[in-house]
Amino acid sequence: MEQTTTGQFRVLAGRDGDEWLLLDTESGDPTYVARGDATDLEPGYRIDATLAWTDGDPTLADHEVTDETRIRFTRTDEAIFEAATRCWDDAVSEGSGMNARVTHGTDGDANGIVYTFADQPGQQDVFAEFRDGVKPLEPLLVRAAGGRDGYHEERQGASPPFEVFVIDPDEPFVVVYIVLDPDGFLAETVLDTYFATGSLSERL
Repeated sequence: MEQTTTGQFRVLAGRDGDEWLLLDTESGDPTYVARGDATDLEPGYRIDATLAWTDGDPTLADHEVTDETRIRFTRTDEAIFEAATRCWDDAVSEGSGMNARVTHGTDGDANGIVYTFADQPGQQDVFAEFRDGVKPLEPLLVRAAGGRDGYHEERQGASPPFEVFVIDPDEPFVVVYIVLDPDGFLAETVLDTYFATGSLSERL
């Protein structure tokens, strides 16, 4: 017997090229569905969706894209950009395992928010946890969109969609960089630097 449920989900790439991973935006609970049910999606999109369940197996019965934010993941040996290094240095000086920093363009306007998270070798792969939905990115995206931490005061009215880069450099930290203009020069520069052909990009 088929049952249906509805909800809001953030889309990530699944365990292989044939799946989408849908993360409930409230609970973070994961659901895997076939990509063939929704070929118009990209990793990072937020959707309102109806899931149909038959014998415990979900399919994406209906969906509407409400936010075309894109999320990209890569491991790289390229030198990480200066704002991320400064963000991490501040975390170290404060004895913290994570830190956040608003970045600005040459005109002085906020153009992104960079987060650094401490690697934990031998304990957990922080990059993989973001990629696989174990550690949700949703709270960071909510804040960037004017949520509960005051970043919106510096954003000067920016709103989704964003371009989000999760980067694992050859450093003791993982970077999450939320670029406020997905089609701007900054997003293009990050793409060219860390996601060019031949890089170690994963699950784009």
